Amino acid sequence: MDAEYEERVALRQQEIQACSKALAFLSSDEAHELFSRTLGFMQVRSTVHSKRRAQVSKLLIQAAHKSKDAALYELAVSTRMDAFAEVRAKIQEMVDKLVKEKQDEIKHKDFCIEELNTNQAETESKQRDQNDLTAKIEDLVSSIDTLGKEIEVAKAEVVELGVQLKRAGEDREKENKEFQIVVADQRATAKLLGAALGILKGFYDKAALVQQSTSQPSFKKQEKNAQSGGVMGMMEGIIGEAKAMEAEAIRGEEDTQKAYETFVKDTNESIEEKTKDIISKSDMKAKAEGDKVEKEAEKDAVVGDLESLASESTDLHKACDFTLKNFDLRQGARDDEIEALKQAISIFSGAKFSAFLQNYN
Repeated sequence: MDAEYEERVALRQQEIQACSKALAFLSSDEAHELFSRTLGFMQVRSTVHSKRRAQVSKLLIQAAHKSKDAALYELAVSTRMDAFAEVRAKIQEMVDKLVKEKQDEIKHKDFCIEELNTNQAETESKQRDQNDLTAKIEDLVSSIDTLGKEIEVAKAEVVELGVQLKRAGEDREKENKEFQIVVADQRATAKLLGAALGILKGFYDKAALVQQSTSQPSFKKQEKNAQSGGVMGMMEGIIGEAKAMEAEAIRGEEDTQKAYETFVKDTNESIEEKTKDIISKSDMKAKAEGDKVEKEAEKDAVVGDLESLASESTDLHKACDFTLKNFDLRQGARDDEIEALKQAISIFSGAKFSAFLQNYN
């Protein structure tokens, strides 16, 4: 912008120099004489008109030097050559043009300020949205990671509980088989010893009855074996122990079975609870992943909006920076031009030139 402005100023200076030379040539006596001969100009204007024409021309030249406007130089030349009505019309046309330019530049400035402020506000809003979405996405990523780990841990625990349940079942089956063997052995022992004990008791009971029925025995009385009572007592003791061991084995089996059933119940409840937790966390993880995809899409849209706003800002600065930077200077110069042109019209209308000349000394 600055380089373009400097180039325009340099071009304007060259234009001013060319106009000044042309004006000097056109204002010379030789040029007036040539115009009179070639075009048949007649000196019919009054002395008053000529004086006012010279005053207007001088005023316009001074304004042109001040504003560096080539159009004013051209107009200054016209005041010396054209008719009053035509010159006044040109001056008024230039005034109208400058007034319109001034109004247009004010509107453009207001437009630039409003659009730049709007762009900045929207950019700041989108940047806040981007930061919020970035934070939400990071939270969702963290939640997804945490839920994933917790789900894997719960799944591993379910598998481990299943393994423990299977092992407990196998151990219970083995223990039950051992129990059945113990009970069977004790029962077989008691049965065997009971049968033997029954035989011995039957024998000794029968022998006792035979001796009691014989009044005059021909043989010496047969005495009961002294050790038979100890053997039978021992057998009875073993049978009692076998029955006691059987009863103890039955009680132990019942306790073990109850403990196994409690373990199975608790383990199944734990597996069910962890399975529900896995399902719940899987749903939460799926929802978080869906939210993450949605937020990422929103963030991409916001990034696109920011890129568009940045491009729009660049275009606005290209279109507005020169106007905003030089607004006061350009408005002041344009006001000076308008004032000079209005003074020129006033001079044509009969106002005194000395009242305006002091503004351009």
